[in-house]
Amino acid sequence: MILGVGIDLCDAGRMEKSITRQSFLDHVFAPKEQALLAALGDKHRAETAAANFAAKEAFLKAAGTGLGGFALTDLAVLRKESGAPYFALTCPAAEWTAANALTPHLSLTHENGLACAFVILEQNK
Repeated sequence: MILGVGIDLCDAGRMEKSITRQSFLDHVFAPKEQALLAALGDKHRAETAAANFAAKEAFLKAAGTGLGGFALTDLAVLRKESGAPYFALTCPAAEWTAANALTPHLSLTHENGLACAFVILEQNK
């Protein structure tokens, strides 16, 4: 059963400016995400950061919690070896998804400076 669906769009150009500030990176991205971003070239770094940010907002929309639901760093967005994105949830976000028997599904795309994320929270009860 689907508990929630969320979608979000983020401008990579705006993100490009924000990710130059370490305080922003520390507030929004978990250490593993920061390592992922640091390993990318400038263009891909901004697009990936925008896609990850959109994924976090889409997750919060699907959860119905809004921006205050969980810390953004608790919603880490990483990549499998294949390149497929996935959530690596920690702290309250991990506890909440486990307590509600949820599996998050994530799809990301970016083109022409815009990044889009789509999240489905599937309930496994």
